Amino acid sequence: MPQRQQSHSGVEPAGRKRDRSFGLYFCAGGASELASQIAGVAVAWQVYALTGSVIALGLVGLTQFLPNMALTLFAGHAADIYDRRRVVQICQAVEALTAALLAWGCAAGWLTVGELFAAVAVLGAAEAFKAPAAAAMLSAVAPDGGLQKATTLTTGAFQAAAIAGPALGGLLYTVAPAAPYMVMAALGLLAAILSGAMGSVRSTPVQDGPTVASLIAGVNFVWRSPAILGTISLDLFAVLLGGATTLLPIFARNILHTGPWGLGVLRAAPAIGALVAATALTRWPIERRAGLRMFQAVIVFGLATTVFALSRSIWLSVMALAALGAADMVSMVIRIALVQLATPDAMRGRVGAVNFLFVGASYQLGGVESGLTAALFGTAPAALLGGLGTVAVALLWMRLFPSLKSVERLEQADGAAHGKSLTALGT
Repeated sequence: MPQRQQSHSGVEPAGRKRDRSFGLYFCAGGASELASQIAGVAVAWQVYALTGSVIALGLVGLTQFLPNMALTLFAGHAADIYDRRRVVQICQAVEALTAALLAWGCAAGWLTVGELFAAVAVLGAAEAFKAPAAAAMLSAVAPDGGLQKATTLTTGAFQAAAIAGPALGGLLYTVAPAAPYMVMAALGLLAAILSGAMGSVRSTPVQDGPTVASLIAGVNFVWRSPAILGTISLDLFAVLLGGATTLLPIFARNILHTGPWGLGVLRAAPAIGALVAATALTRWPIERRAGLRMFQAVIVFGLATTVFALSRSIWLSVMALAALGAADMVSMVIRIALVQLATPDAMRGRVGAVNFLFVGASYQLGGVESGLTAALFGTAPAALLGGLGTVAVALLWMRLFPSLKSVERLEQADGAAHGKSLTALGT
């Protein structure tokens, strides 16, 4: 286990050290996410190649999600007790070792479907501990007054990995089944080394052991904070209802009448739109009316989903998906920054764990919801209902959480540096 982080009266790192720490954090996170995206394609392709079963393919995501769900509260507690940098580094090392074993199994010919699923479960458990610890570190390594820009850059890096990773994973798999796992292992090792090079960023208070009260403290904190509850629940319903991308293969084949190349373009469009939005936000950050801008972005997300549902032109559909991705990026940057600013540093791991649990559940349930509504009402009507439902939720949440709508700025003099809540959020 990582060493307990001792509470001490340290001095806030100088600006140059924070810039260096953020650079290492950014590169480590990007390498780790690229490895995950490569693994997603390689594992899915190999499971289907070995089994020929659509059900087995569907179980891959569930196998990764279940350990994540089961360990979430423990993971958040670990992020608030131990050195977060070490937690992230250990998880990245575990991912690299798992990938190395998969590469060995492929090359030696002893890898079975059961072992693939066991590896997926290990990767899911590692992600459960890594995600809240990494998220809790962001405000500590972000340059002073630059939390929004740091959030934009890291989120943009994840979107770039989402574009490059699947393509790279598929290309490597055509070279040799072991090749994507070898690259994944190298990227995981690189991420672990970069995380270790960050040095001590800041200390968190030493907490008690994992009592029931301590484990659910994050849930209680979210429930008592209108800003965080509103932000997380808005994200949950937007993902749950706006899951049109789940139906892309059906849209491509039956509605837009295009082939695999068209499906590839449609899948890439949201990530490309998100990257464009991330680039714009680094140049023109949101400086006022941040809460309202978040709601507006979710509404645009819903409207873009509606246009996509009604479109019968592939290029209009691509533009709608790109707008959807751009709007999601804007709302995501604001949501992440708001949760960081509204949460004390000592609680960020547990609150982040709750957030990731809701996001993961919404993606899993969103796919199910899209499939069921498509089966009941048809593919296009299902996407249309999802888009209109997202708009309705955003409008309703504006009335239910007026303090969230009234948030003016994402940067406060020392909120990011010291974990203070924004008074405007009504926590």
